[in-house]
Amino acid sequence: MSFWHAVDGSELAQGDFLPQCVMPLFLSPDSIQEETLDLPLVQADLIVVTQSCDLQNQKVQFVALCPIHSLEDFEEINPEFRRRGQWESVRKGRVEGLHLLASPTDPDNNRAALVVDFGHIVSLPFEYLVHHADSLAERWCLESPFLEHFSQAFARFFMRVGLPTAIPAFK
Repeated sequence: MSFWHAVDGSELAQGDFLPQCVMPLFLSPDSIQEETLDLPLVQADLIVVTQSCDLQNQKVQFVALCPIHSLEDFEEINPEFRRRGQWESVRKGRVEGLHLLASPTDPDNNRAALVVDFGHIVSLPFEYLVHHADSLAERWCLESPFLEHFSQAFARFFMRVGLPTAIPAFK
C-alpha cells in the first residue's frame, strides 16, 4: 500500500507536501519595531492541514500548514530526539504535537520518515500557495487512509481540553 501519490498542478488538498514555501520569520517582539514591517523570509517544507473541501471550494483566504522535517533535520533543532526510543514514542502517537509520516520515496526505511510539527501552525495566502504548487514539477500528497489518520492526529492535538481538576484515580 502506498502512503503518498504524486500530483502536479495548482489544485490544493489537505495532506499536500509543499516544499520550499516562502514564509515570514517572526523574531522576538523586541526585534520588531512598530514603524517597520520588514521581516526576514525563509523557505520551509510545509504540509497542508486545511480541509480539502474548503480549499476546493475556495472558502479560505489563508491556508493552514505545518512544518514537515526529515528526522535528521528535526534532531539538529531538537537533540533530545536522538535518544533511543524517542521516535518510537512519536510513531505510537505518544508525543503531543508531533506526527510521523512514511517517506514518499523510501517508506520501508523508518529513518527516512518525516515528522510534522503540529505545534507550529503557519497561515499563508491561498493564492500564493496555488501559484507555488503550480510552479512545482511534481509534489507528494498523502493517500487514504493515511490522510485521514494525519487529519485525525492534527484534530486530536488541536481540540485538546485541559481540565482544572480530574476525577480521582481508582484505588
